Amino acid sequence: MTIYYVNSVTGANTNAGTSEDAPFASFSAVESLKLQPGDSVLLAAGSVFNDQLDLKYSGTVDAPITIGSYGIGDAPVIHSPNDGIHSLYASNIVIENITISDTAGAAIYAGYVSNWTVRNVEVDHTGLSKSGSITFRTGSNITIENSTINDVNGDGIWIEKITGVTLLNNTVTNAHGTAADAVQLNDSRNIVISGNTFDQTGAVTPKGVLTLVRPVDAVIEGNTIIGGGFGISAQAGTNVAIHDNDISGYGGYSWSYAVGLGDQGDTRNYDISGNYIHDGVWGVSVSAAGTTTYVREGIDIYGNLFDDLTQAALKVDRPASGSFHDNFIASDVTPYSISPSIIAAGTFPVSDNTTIEEGGVGLASADSLVAADASISLVSDTGLTSHDGLKLSLDKTASDKAGDHLDNPIEVNSVSDGTLLLRHFGKAAFEKHGSTLGNGDHGLTIEAADLAGPENGNGISHHEIAAQPLHHSPADGPILSILQDSMLH
Repeated sequence: MTIYYVNSVTGANTNAGTSEDAPFASFSAVESLKLQPGDSVLLAAGSVFNDQLDLKYSGTVDAPITIGSYGIGDAPVIHSPNDGIHSLYASNIVIENITISDTAGAAIYAGYVSNWTVRNVEVDHTGLSKSGSITFRTGSNITIENSTINDVNGDGIWIEKITGVTLLNNTVTNAHGTAADAVQLNDSRNIVISGNTFDQTGAVTPKGVLTLVRPVDAVIEGNTIIGGGFGISAQAGTNVAIHDNDISGYGGYSWSYAVGLGDQGDTRNYDISGNYIHDGVWGVSVSAAGTTTYVREGIDIYGNLFDDLTQAALKVDRPASGSFHDNFIASDVTPYSISPSIIAAGTFPVSDNTTIEEGGVGLASADSLVAADASISLVSDTGLTSHDGLKLSLDKTASDKAGDHLDNPIEVNSVSDGTLLLRHFGKAAFEKHGSTLGNGDHGLTIEAADLAGPENGNGISHHEIAAQPLHHSPADGPILSILQDSMLH
C-alpha cells in the first residue's frame, strides 16, 4: 500500500512521488503507475491540475484505491479540457477532499464500475462543452456523500443502471439546461437518498429537481427540495418510499407537482408520508401524459402537510388504487381532485384528513369522515432552534410501523391507530396560522374523538386556538389553548 504525492507547484515527474518532499508534478506520472489495492494518490492543497485524471486500476473492497489531498490550505483543484476524473472498468475507488471545476466534460465520469465512494468533493461550473457533473453508468454500489455541486451544465448527478445507490447529505444547486435535473437516476435499484438539499431556484431553464425513472426499492427521506418544474418525479417504480421531505417552490407549468407518479410505466407500492409540501402547484399527482394502460396500485399517501398550493393536494386522473388519509391540509388548499370514474370505482378512498384553518390553528375534518382511534399532538421540535417550527412524526405505535417501512417501505399501509405529531415542517406554516412556538417538549394532544364533534358523531366540531398574550420568554415552551364548548382548555 503506497502513498503517492502530487504537487503542481513544487513537484517533478522525475521524482519518486512517494514523499511530500519529492512529489510528482502532474497526473501523467500517476497514470504511468500500475496502482495497487490500498494505494493512495494525494494532491497537494493549493495545487491546480489542468488535465484529466484517468483511473485504470481497481482496488479491493477492503483496500480501495483513494484519490485525496494532503497539506494545509485550499483543497486541490482539477480543471480539465475533458472530464475531471474519468474511469471505465475500475472498481473499489474512493474520491475525497478535492475540488473539480471549470471542466469541459463531467467532473467525474465512471462506467462499468462498482464500489465507488465520492465524499467531501466540491464540484463547480462543469460541463462547459459537453454537459455533465457526476455521472455513473452501469455497475453497483455507488455512494456520494457530503459533497457540493453547484452551477453546472446538465444534470448535477446522473446515475443509470446501478444497483445500490446512496446519496447522503449532499447539496446540489443550479443544474442548468432544458433537460437538466438536480439529480436523475435511471433504471436503478436499492436506492437511498437522504439528508440532501436540492435547489433549482437559480437554474437557467430548469426542468425539475429529483427524477427517478423506473426505480426499484427506493427510499427518499429527509431531503429539502426546492424549485424546478417539479419536486420529485418517480413516475414508474416499485417499492418506493418518499418520507419526511420538505418540497417547495416548484412551478411554472399547469401540471407542476411536488410528487408525481403514474407515467412512463407501471407504478406499484408507493408510501408517501410525513412530507411538508408547500408553495407550489399540485401536491401529489397520480397522472399520465396520455391515455395509458399502466398499472398504478398500492399508493398510500398519509401524514403529509399541504400548504400554499394553487391546485389540489391530491390529483388522481388515471385509473389507480391507493388511499389518501390522515393528512394535514391548509384550508385554502383544495383537498383533492379525483376523476369521477375513480370515485365511482372506489379504488382511491379519501378519509380522515384534517384541515388547518387560516387565521388560527383550527382543526377540522377535511373530509366527511371522522378520524378513528387516532390523536393529533402539537409539540415543539427540540432539535430545532427557538421558534424554528414544529415536527410531524409518529408515536411509538406508528414509529414501529415506520421501522417496518425501512425494511419494506410499503408493507404497512396505515397509522390510523397511532398518534400523529407535528414534524419538522418549519415555522412558516404554523406561524401564519397563529401559533406561537418555542423550544422544549411542551405539547398538547387533541384526541380524535374531540375532532369528531359531539359524542353521537353527527357534525364536525371546529376547535380553534384562541389568541393569548405572550407572558413567557422565547426560550419557554409554547402555550397552546383550545376553545371547546365555550370553555378555554
